Amino acid sequence: MKVLPVTPERWPDLVALFEQRGPRGGHRNTPAYGCWCMWWRDRSLAHGEPKKRAMAKLVRAGREPGLLVYDAGRAVGWVAVAPREEFAALMRSPQYRPHDEEEGVWAVTCFVVDKPEQRRGVAAALLDAAVAHAFGRGAAVVEAYPHLAKGDDYMGALELYERAGFRRARSANKRAIVRLER
Repeated sequence: MKVLPVTPERWPDLVALFEQRGPRGGHRNTPAYGCWCMWWRDRSLAHGEPKKRAMAKLVRAGREPGLLVYDAGRAVGWVAVAPREEFAALMRSPQYRPHDEEEGVWAVTCFVVDKPEQRRGVAAALLDAAVAHAFGRGAAVVEAYPHLAKGDDYMGALELYERAGFRRARSANKRAIVRLER
């Protein structure tokens, strides 16, 4: 597997991953198709095309809002990772907002793994790459918000982060806030 940032040249690969059709004609990788991992960035956007256009604008601007993992030349997974302040809804959330003025914190907010590729270590590869990506761009801390009970949650499972060395900072209802320091 090879993990690379989403760039304008790789935008078609993200679209293919998010818009793949399932065996019954529906979108195979929902909720990614409707959300486009924009929920934590901008809650004012309608699901579907408005969120897709907003993500495309970020990518065209060279912002690298996340990473794609490739297997045999095909994108099979995605992780959203960026400086925490880029996720406006996260920063305002009563449960997840920071309790500090700390700088250099990056956040992992979303995973998408193509359904046929699940349970093959894709999410772990994406998380490792997201941490390296963030630290390589100056992050002091990487933070995430895994679900405590649902292993298939779009923000990841607690065990995934614990295996990668993250430590629980605090609880937030059905999620934990976990952090990994450089």
